[in-house]
Amino acid sequence: MRPWWLRLARYGRPYRFGLALVILLIMASVALNALKPWPLKLIIDYILTGKPLPEMMAWLTALPGGTSSTALLAWLAGSTVALFLAGQVVRAAKAYTQAGIGNRMIYDLGAELFDHLQQLSLRLHGRHATGDLVRRVTTDTHCVRDLWMGVAFTVLASLANLITMFTVMWQLNPSLALLALLVAAPMGVLIKVFAGSMKGRNYQQQQLEGKIMALAEQTLTALPVVQGFGREAHQDMHFRNLSQQTIQASLRAVGVQLQFKVGVNAATAVGTAAMMLLGGFQVLQGSLSVGGLLVFLAYMASLYSPLETLAYLSSGFAAAAAKARRVLEILDTEEGVRDRPGARVLPPCPAGERGHVQLRGVAFGYEPGVALLKEINLEARPGETVALVGPTGAGKSTLVSLIPRFFDPWEGQVLLDGIDIRDIQLTSLRAQVALVLQEPFLLPLSIAENIAYGRPGASHDQIVAAAVAAHADPFIRRLPQGYDTVIGERGATLSGGERQRLAIARAFLKDAPILILDEPTSALDAQTEAHVMAALARLMQGRTTFIIAHRLSTIRRASRIAVLEAGRIVEQGTHQDLLASGGLYQRLHSGSAAIAG
Repeated sequence: MRPWWLRLARYGRPYRFGLALVILLIMASVALNALKPWPLKLIIDYILTGKPLPEMMAWLTALPGGTSSTALLAWLAGSTVALFLAGQVVRAAKAYTQAGIGNRMIYDLGAELFDHLQQLSLRLHGRHATGDLVRRVTTDTHCVRDLWMGVAFTVLASLANLITMFTVMWQLNPSLALLALLVAAPMGVLIKVFAGSMKGRNYQQQQLEGKIMALAEQTLTALPVVQGFGREAHQDMHFRNLSQQTIQASLRAVGVQLQFKVGVNAATAVGTAAMMLLGGFQVLQGSLSVGGLLVFLAYMASLYSPLETLAYLSSGFAAAAAKARRVLEILDTEEGVRDRPGARVLPPCPAGERGHVQLRGVAFGYEPGVALLKEINLEARPGETVALVGPTGAGKSTLVSLIPRFFDPWEGQVLLDGIDIRDIQLTSLRAQVALVLQEPFLLPLSIAENIAYGRPGASHDQIVAAAVAAHADPFIRRLPQGYDTVIGERGATLSGGERQRLAIARAFLKDAPILILDEPTSALDAQTEAHVMAALARLMQGRTTFIIAHRLSTIRRASRIAVLEAGRIVEQGTHQDLLASGGLYQRLHSGSAAIAG
């Protein structure tokens, strides 16, 4: 595995010209910093004392009024202002360029992580809280900007300043330059001592902040349940406990950083005191001018500043590493289905002309070594309706989830029109399947956009036709803006039957040859169920349909009924055949009738 920082560095490749501009601006800033102390030195050592300017500065006398001390004083004072303004312009240009490039890198990494998350299996999403994954996409992806702008360019600027300042100081006074550089040794020791603990504590803080976001997302999503069971105080206490843990983790991280900074500041303070002492002796002995000492002290501040920055960099590097670890944990996960090399694309085909589904010797489970489905053999031809019944946990929903390749079987094959579905491109395969689930999963978009979600290019007339077929058009037209009405999160502004009919309209518009109905009416009352079943009956015509239902009244007209128990198909046949066999189906039917009675 390459180091995390090398893996993230590639996100700078599309912005190489902008990064080159930042480097030029850094070099310009370093040059301007090197020039800043010199006007003060010339004023103190030459203008105020009346001494002639050194030979390398004699060109100043060619300026207007350059032969006058007053004029030279004004020119040098003005040059200080000019250097300051030039430095501000360069700094602003650098900050603006870095901000633009840094934010683009964040969104590039975030988009890649978001796309990868969509490709991962539902099993992985079940193991991670949604809020935590959202935080990884929206917050932890800042690590790429932190790496480039907060680490790489900071190192470059600090090293350039360090080399430039030390070179000038060496030219002025080698002994003082060496003394100034001795402070680097204790800084290196401090980095070695504190770097590991800063990285670990930053990661712990990031993990806890992800848990807080996950708790907030879970609570707000399930707010009706929370309020209905009076669990507000419990959730609030849970949030406060997590917040307290996060505060403690944050304080531990800050505590280590403060210890580190105190050590760094102490080292620089000792170095500055030693410089003032030795430099003062040299001024008293006449081997160094007052202006030279002032320039040296100014350069020393400019020398220690990049040294401190490089020392503190380990803290920023640790924070970026903690975020990068959380991002790369997901990017390195390959738990999901992928297109095989050479996977084919199925041409569009209307319902009834395609959809022969076969499951041959299929076995599958969510955890290694624990098979939920065993030796599944099942077939559904175009136009047939196959119902799946059985006790809760028998594997019905898991079985139908193999058809659109939400998961791949451990053993056996799932065939579509004689082709192993692993040899069909995922997008092409899933275009052949329409889903109507117990939970419709509507989005906070307009009614029309929800219906057209599986077919974005559909015209308004096609959307209306699908709604009419699903018996949804009357209630849609009663809404304030009709088909342009924006519904609430997860369809909260609609009744259960209305949400389900929109899901059926969405399936109508997709017009896929295979239809999967996973308990589409179990949460509805009898009257609403009758309306929904009427719409479903029209939707199922000519399609290969798999329907799961606990209410056996909804599947008695199925072409064939498969009865599952403990992950195996224990019976198959028509409603009448299975009742006559006296097996599990007959017992389930009797229990259902007793409950209904």
